[in-house]
Amino acid sequence: MFKRHRYPRVVILHAVYLKLRFTLSYRDVEELLSMSGVQVDHSTVQRWVFKFSPEIEKNMHKRKRQVCSSWRMDETYIKV
Repeated sequence: MFKRHRYPRVVILHAVYLKLRFTLSYRDVEELLSMSGVQVDHSTVQRWVFKFSPEIEKNMHKRKRQVCSSWRMDETYIKV
C-alpha cells in the first residue's frame, strides 16, 4: 500500500491522522510536518488523504467489535 512513495509509512499515516482527526487545513498539516522536519507540500497531503483514508477506514471496520446484537430505546412520557 505504501510502496513507491518518497516518504516513509509513518510520516504518511501521521499526516492523514492529523487531517482527519483535527479540523486542520492541508496547509496547517504541512506546517505541522515542517516543524517536525518533514518538508512536504499541501497538495501531496491532500493526495495522501484521498488515497489512504478509504484503506484506513476498511482496516478500522475490520477491527471494530460489534457492540450488541439488539438495541433498545427508552420511552419518555410527557403529560401536557
